Amino acid sequence: MKILILGSGLMGPAAAFNAMADRAVTQVILADLSQPQLEAGVKQLAGKPGSHKLGVVRLDLSNQETATQLMANFDAIIAALPREASVLAVQAALEAGKPLVDLTIPAEASLPELRRLAETSAALVILGCGLEPGLTELLARHLAEKLDRVDELHIKCGGIPVEPAPPLGYKIVFGGTQLPLREADAWVVENGMLTKTARYSGVETVTFPGVGACEAFTESFMPWLLDLPVLHHLRAGTQKTVRWPGYAAKATLLKELGLLSDTPIAVDGVQVRPKRLVDTLLYPHVKMNEGDQDLTVFRVEAIGELDGKPCRLQADMVDRYDTSQNFTSMARTTAFTGSIVARMITRGELTGRGLHHPERIITGPHFEQLLSELAILGINFEMTSHWL
Repeated sequence: MKILILGSGLMGPAAAFNAMADRAVTQVILADLSQPQLEAGVKQLAGKPGSHKLGVVRLDLSNQETATQLMANFDAIIAALPREASVLAVQAALEAGKPLVDLTIPAEASLPELRRLAETSAALVILGCGLEPGLTELLARHLAEKLDRVDELHIKCGGIPVEPAPPLGYKIVFGGTQLPLREADAWVVENGMLTKTARYSGVETVTFPGVGACEAFTESFMPWLLDLPVLHHLRAGTQKTVRWPGYAAKATLLKELGLLSDTPIAVDGVQVRPKRLVDTLLYPHVKMNEGDQDLTVFRVEAIGELDGKPCRLQADMVDRYDTSQNFTSMARTTAFTGSIVARMITRGELTGRGLHHPERIITGPHFEQLLSELAILGINFEMTSHWL
């Protein structure tokens, strides 16, 4: 089994680590445009189980012919890339007819063209197959299917530093050098209707065992979840990001000041994108430094009716930085998930073609297998039920 991993940033090396440890895997290649990032990935993986299987290659995904030729030599591809590069990875995989697991989701504007390309490709491409999106939606479907009727679905998830520090109390653990801040409104389900609301609104206190009090604020409910038959009668749905208290107010201020806009403005004759400026100014304060550790918190709640009685089903997970292997919790929960799923495809356990979200493909025994493999890695979900 040969695995190609695109991207040697925050996620790629963790995906490689997980794949290398599989005895059925004979080769793992890290590909990236940046030679320094490739060297950093090799250094991070040196001496780890299966490191003799590791190789690297410089790859410019904008050269689609070269990318397609490279992908043709592998059994599965994992994309651990920024969204703008993810589009190119999916295009090349569709052309090569090779399965690809994307840890993120390409920009919405690119999806119609990708779906058109997928119509004539034999490739199975799973989009958004990490932590969030990914495990959040998988657990949402799992809980929903245990109820006789689902009225509400609430998802809360986030990666936070163990030790919050000014100015945001946050460290970047996913997405390269750009802060996960957006000015666009967010989707929620209210009174059975999908509607928009202000991002960073709906702030509530949420507590996790061993972590303490955090805040959760509105990001965006994944609209395609409503296509699942089990959620056709959903009355309320939210998807919230978890941070240390105070983050949402600061993000709201940046938004209200126009500093999250990607629209260029003229400053002394120079065109400047406010969001890019904010990313550049804040990056030194929010990058993970030597000694920094993170943790991931996760909660999915499905509320409805079971056996004629109101019931709430809940899935919780708290994961922490791996001090023995030096992987962030975000990399463990995101990249390990994608890596496991890629190998499930290669083994023929997950089949199909075209573009899919994971909750459409990874169901039943395959879902249980994924959770079992994550549990072996120390990533555990606690399932509870409560009569209301």
